[in-house]
Amino acid sequence: MRSRWGKARRVSTLEGPAFMNELQRAVASMGPRVLLFLTEEKTVNTVSELRASLPVSVLIRLPEHQRLMELMHKQGFQELAEAMAAPVPRTVRLQSSQDLPLVRGLNYPCVLKPSEKNYEYGARFKKAYKVGSAHEVDALYRKIEPVLADMVVQEWIEGADGDIYFCLQYIGGQGEVVSSFSGRKIRSWPPRIGGTASCTAAWEHAQELSDTTASFFRQVGFTGMGSMEYKRDARDGLFYMVEPTVGRTDFQEEVATVNGCNIPLAAYCHEMGQALPAMSPVSPQRVWRDEQADRWSREVSGEAVNAAALTGFPVVDAQWRWHDPLPWLDDISRRAADRIKSKFHK
Repeated sequence: MRSRWGKARRVSTLEGPAFMNELQRAVASMGPRVLLFLTEEKTVNTVSELRASLPVSVLIRLPEHQRLMELMHKQGFQELAEAMAAPVPRTVRLQSSQDLPLVRGLNYPCVLKPSEKNYEYGARFKKAYKVGSAHEVDALYRKIEPVLADMVVQEWIEGADGDIYFCLQYIGGQGEVVSSFSGRKIRSWPPRIGGTASCTAAWEHAQELSDTTASFFRQVGFTGMGSMEYKRDARDGLFYMVEPTVGRTDFQEEVATVNGCNIPLAAYCHEMGQALPAMSPVSPQRVWRDEQADRWSREVSGEAVNAAALTGFPVVDAQWRWHDPLPWLDDISRRAADRIKSKFHK
């Protein structure tokens, strides 16, 4: 919204028929061809379901709706991955407390998390919980069930935040890989179970992760903007799929751009019939860092060193750009306002 490089337009909602009406008004003055990039799961749901009502000028690459919904649901993805013999940890779906006996056969520790993104759940609970026993799952789930009954319990893959890898891709209409970038997390927030706080390129595993991701996407018929998260098991050194992000950009998508692989630009050029930009791997590779989340992660884990000291690579801040400072200034002002508000509410 604040960037000098974009033209902001505020809308009343990001989902449902009302959003589609807002979208039609927004693109009316944008020219004969507009490529749509989505960033929210709820918007992906809406655009996919109501794609027939998109203006003819709007282009977006999506797989068939039912397949997209399966990939966005953790149990749906699990069943697809198992059918494709893809490397995934064992997972049990909980739809009510009557399903709790199913978790007794899992090997612990495990992770308890929602089957799909839910905003009411996110406002009251953590993104995921590491649980040490079926009894712990039982106690936690009974608290969560009134808010969100559809949860999964997945066997834990041993390793630290630095063992979490990902592959960001754009897949063309014939299943071809238009652009691909492999990276790894440095820190998560909250540690071990949260989103990306800092990350960098993973050139040493790029081919394996790109091939594995592209193969899975090809088998399930996925096209468009997507990614796959992996965790490398400290016990056997193998990569296991954790979950995909489909139909939208990933939170850490910019780590690819700062390391020489601009995936949205490649997607745009591909869909507009233009020559693809060359991928120019940056050396030394860059660390992309959400400074606030990375600092919180360091403080909780007791680590004194920052991402640059930890990796030796230059750091690019997620918000700060000297030639485009307003996003950073807006973020700083919001944090200050939140701190003042919290003091007055104590």
